[in-house]
Amino acid sequence: MSSLGKSWQGDPCAPLKYSWHGPCEENKNNIVPLVAGILSALVFFIVLGIVLTIIWRRRNKNPASKQAVRSNEEVVLKTNNKQFSYSQIMTITNNFDKTIGKGGCGIVYLGYLQDGTQAAVKMLSSKSPEGSQQFQTEAQLLMRVHHKNLASFLGYCNEVGRTAIIYEYMTNGNLEEYLSVDPKREPLSWRQRIQIAVDAAQGIEYLHHGCKPPIVHRDIKTANILLNEKMQAKVADFGFSKFFSAENESYVSTVVIGTVGYLDPEYYISSRLTEKSDVYSFGIVLLELITGQPAIIKGHQNTHIVQWINHFLERGDIQQIVDPKMKGDFDFGSMWKALEAAVSCVPSISIQRPSMNHIVAELKESLKMEATREQEGINSIEMNVVDLEADWGPDAR
Repeated sequence: MSSLGKSWQGDPCAPLKYSWHGPCEENKNNIVPLVAGILSALVFFIVLGIVLTIIWRRRNKNPASKQAVRSNEEVVLKTNNKQFSYSQIMTITNNFDKTIGKGGCGIVYLGYLQDGTQAAVKMLSSKSPEGSQQFQTEAQLLMRVHHKNLASFLGYCNEVGRTAIIYEYMTNGNLEEYLSVDPKREPLSWRQRIQIAVDAAQGIEYLHHGCKPPIVHRDIKTANILLNEKMQAKVADFGFSKFFSAENESYVSTVVIGTVGYLDPEYYISSRLTEKSDVYSFGIVLLELITGQPAIIKGHQNTHIVQWINHFLERGDIQQIVDPKMKGDFDFGSMWKALEAAVSCVPSISIQRPSMNHIVAELKESLKMEATREQEGINSIEMNVVDLEADWGPDAR
């Protein structure tokens, strides 16, 4: 073994031309940097391992944090206290024997819960491609929002091909039915109309400014404003609603959804949804309350209510705007303030529209003016009665 020469690599099997005889001198100065590099790399990987271990432990320390990141469907399914089976839905609706409403998303049935509470059961159509998403959106929203002017959520059913949302039952149906020409219904007074406007506006205001992050309804219309036995208005049907991902988000780019006549023209063109889209739709509702006309006025040429009202406003003909079914029984100042609020909601450019906070304040002022007129009218009648008794009664002796 000693007779074998060493190669430049120290390999005794290397070709002879690379070998030499004599002592092998190793450069010790090259070993020090090599060892230092190896140690540095070793220290780096040790530190990295410690850091990753700490991060992993912190993330897994609280199991609840993992559960917080769940899909909308999981959120719905975990709320067992409000979940009903399909067989229970059949019992509640008495095998779906009474229909109280129909829409593109499904049919609404009258039902009774076990404690006797009346309920409206909306069965979502399995034929609708958006049905499942609308169910998840509506159920999630209704479980997190609570306001006196939003329809109350009583429960849901979520079985394969059979989904339902259960609302509180609203005895007097929806606003669209009351504004339509129906001889069986007593026309709404101005006091009732402006109170309904305030109620609905407060519900929308809560979605925009009371929820964090804000929520845009996306389908505000008279058919989605329900009336209870006291004629209190509540906004309903949240299947198209959109959650903003952050409080400071100014708009959301999304597929255009809404109802013809109520749809914000800027949103229709740009696909940019903002809170002002709801403001526009509510402005149309307010114009319907004032005029008694639908959003799209049928005729030789269908006319949008904004175009129709602008025709009279340009001529200064206010009397032609107000619903004749009210027979002039209203405070003119109250009516004018409500009309101003409605017109301010419907510019085609969204930044020109006010917030729902502003609209609520204006409508409350309008309601106050009408209430004052009614109170003064009552006082006036009482004074007239007293005067008549004084004129025709016996003189004091």
